[in-house]
Amino acid sequence: MHESWKPILKSEFEQPYFKELGNFLHEAYMHKNIYPPKPQVFSAFNTDKNDIKVVIIGQDPYHWPHQANGLAFSVNPGVQIPPSLVNIFKEIHDDIGAPIPDNGDLTRWAKQGVLLLNNTLTVEEYKPGSHRGKGWETFTAHIIRLLNENCPHLVFILWGADARRKKTMVDQSKHFIIESAHPSPLSAYNGFFGSKPFSRCNAKLKEWGMNEIKW
Repeated sequence: MHESWKPILKSEFEQPYFKELGNFLHEAYMHKNIYPPKPQVFSAFNTDKNDIKVVIIGQDPYHWPHQANGLAFSVNPGVQIPPSLVNIFKEIHDDIGAPIPDNGDLTRWAKQGVLLLNNTLTVEEYKPGSHRGKGWETFTAHIIRLLNENCPHLVFILWGADARRKKTMVDQSKHFIIESAHPSPLSAYNGFFGSKPFSRCNAKLKEWGMNEIKW
């Protein structure tokens, strides 16, 4: 976790709900296969809070072995690109003409100020949604409210129902929301493809005088 997050989140880690979540995770990691690996759970917060320009909110981490690495939608180099990320790359290509990458590591986005935040930060192997309702949603809502209040301008990209429910936490008088269906193969044709989130995001950043993201 980047130093800029530590004083802000310290009090949250001491809240009763988070202590209960911590106890649940301690037992889960001891007895089950949980993703991402414990040292990577907070990898999204390696990005300096003061550099964040874009917030992409996912749902759960990938629940298959060797995929989740703590950044929403991202996988490490050498790991087969999951279907949702394949669709994201297709939309990038169709939207702005960028070549489709040969790996799914989105660290390059994080380094440019993109916060890749899942709604729930852990999941049990082969059981999508298994860690919902354990406290993560309260934690991620706190993060979104914190960014909403303390950052002058952000682009929020909300994909899927879980992410879109966070819309009410964002002050649209100073921030910009892009929302659509989830890029999953189950829903991508219901509004994700053709939504042009990447060009729309960069146009807004340019309007605000910020550097565009090299998607």
